[in-house]
Amino acid sequence: MISVNDFKTGLTVEVDGDIYTVLEFQHVKPGKGAAFVRSKLKNLRNGNTVEKTFRAGETIGRAIIENRDVQYLYASGQEHTFMDNETYDQFSLTSDQLKWELNFLKENMNVKIVSYQGEILGINLPNSVELRVIETEPGIKGNTATGATKNAKVETGLNVQVPLFINEDDVLLIDTREGKYISRA
Repeated sequence: MISVNDFKTGLTVEVDGDIYTVLEFQHVKPGKGAAFVRSKLKNLRNGNTVEKTFRAGETIGRAIIENRDVQYLYASGQEHTFMDNETYDQFSLTSDQLKWELNFLKENMNVKIVSYQGEILGINLPNSVELRVIETEPGIKGNTATGATKNAKVETGLNVQVPLFINEDDVLLIDTREGKYISRA
């Protein structure tokens, strides 16, 4: 059990039978009445974000999340197969479980699997990945004001806004948290 007074960003907790990670929290001490903690929590099972308010000092369950290194092997229809790097066990996740992550997953890529008491909740990607540009318009010289960008499609199908000097077959560093261009690799 953990007190809501000890909330930290990234902490995983169990509330009403669901597993949440703390995205934001704020301790509030009104002039009249009892103190409370206002929090924004992300459900690790379905990805929904909820706002919950707890009384100061209230205790809730702490969820111990396990992270293991796995390798993404291949996709077969809606199933995506991974292999545990230590035990070589293979398991599959559906496209619905990996909506955002599919924008960055390439075969043979190493990621971390997130599980709670044997239940697989999803995967954690590295903060950035290298992806090859497969389609983009050529940059036209003299078309630049400041910070001009164009659309580029990378090998996973993700569309990214990139500077005009990026060409097809360039390898880019892409931020997996926001899906934005960082630099050339």
